[in-house]
Amino acid sequence: MKIAILGAAGRMGQHLLRCASKIQGCDIVAAVERADHPIIGTPVKELPFRLDYTSGWPTAAEAVIDFTFHTCVPSNFTNARANGQAVVLGTTGLSDAEKQGVSEAALQIPVVWAANMSLGVNLLLELVKRAASVLDATYDIEIVEAHHRLKKDAPSGTALMLAEAAAAGRQVDLKTVACYGREGIVGERPIGEIGIHAIRGGAIVGDHTVSFISDEECVEITHKAGSREAFATGALRAALWLAGRKPGIYTMRHVLGFAD
Repeated sequence: MKIAILGAAGRMGQHLLRCASKIQGCDIVAAVERADHPIIGTPVKELPFRLDYTSGWPTAAEAVIDFTFHTCVPSNFTNARANGQAVVLGTTGLSDAEKQGVSEAALQIPVVWAANMSLGVNLLLELVKRAASVLDATYDIEIVEAHHRLKKDAPSGTALMLAEAAAAGRQVDLKTVACYGREGIVGERPIGEIGIHAIRGGAIVGDHTVSFISDEECVEITHKAGSREAFATGALRAALWLAGRKPGIYTMRHVLGFAD
């Protein structure tokens, strides 16, 4: 599979480039950055063969992996759709309009869209959904995520996915029960509320804990990322999986083989 990495000089871009040589079938044909980036025109050190960082759209790629910034996503998808390329989208913090644009593009191209592409996190999503379906509303649900100080969006896309999984397990609409942090005199905690909280500091790769708390006990499910390579490996696997797929939006549950 001929793959292009968008945002190649960023943290995830660098991990993707390093991991690509470890995964059979990944042929990196472009490492793309914005036109004014100082890295343009220099060799990609993370690959065992000569490839320079470039700007412009990678038309030679069969699939592109996007870990850029949410405002870049619309133009990236316009180009991918025009060139009939599959997309692995890991960029978070998209606006409603940007999300709608992804959905519209997926009518013509296949897209794996996930805020977190690690195997462990996607297993965590399944466990949270199951736990929420078994532990009723007498168990309060609280989600706490922690990331490095440079992360731009909060709460994390993964925390939102976990909240959605919990809501799905309870068969409720997350919008009606979500609470994003607390401050001041907020009153008693409503039954069925799902709390979502963000911590930022240091170089934390990504920690997520979902707590189910009753008057008698507390059940906690936690995932701690040791390296971003877990996310990069998942994204590359997703790109390979997209080969020959029909247009549509897929998740890592599809890639890992346990989608409904």
